[in-house]
Amino acid sequence: QVQVVESGGGSKQSGGSLRLSCSASGYNGRRFCLTWFRQAPGKEREGVAAIDSNGSTRYAHSVRGRFTISQSDVAQGNYANTRYLQMDNVRPEDTAMYFCAAEDDGWYCSLKGSDYAYWGQGTQVTVSS
Repeated sequence: QVQVVESGGGSKQSGGSLRLSCSASGYNGRRFCLTWFRQAPGKEREGVAAIDSNGSTRYAHSVRGRFTISQSDVAQGNYANTRYLQMDNVRPEDTAMYFCAAEDDGWYCSLKGSDYAYWGQGTQVTVSS
C-alpha cells in the first residue's frame, strides 16, 4: 500500500521562504514519481513541480525561478523516496493547500493530476502581504 505524507507548511510574509517535504512509502525500491500540486480556495488544482528519476525537472510557469524541487540522496541503484519543495520569494498568490502525489513510473513525471493515483493529505501554506 502506497502512502504519501507531506510536511513543512506554515505562514510566511511575502518575500520569505518555506521548505516542504514529501515522503512516499510502499514502493519497495521501485522507481516512481512524487510530484507537488496545490489548490487555492475557489481555484482548480495546479501542478507545481515535478522531478524525474534522472533529475529532470518541470515547473508551473507561475513558480519558475522561485521554487525548486529536489529529492533525497540515495545509494547508487536505489530511488529517492522523499521530495523537497524549496519555496523562495513567496507571494500571497502562493497561498494554497499543497499536496504531494505519487504514481508508478518515474521516467517522466507530469504535472497533470489525473496521472497520479496516490495523494497525501496536504499541508497549508499561507503567505501574507
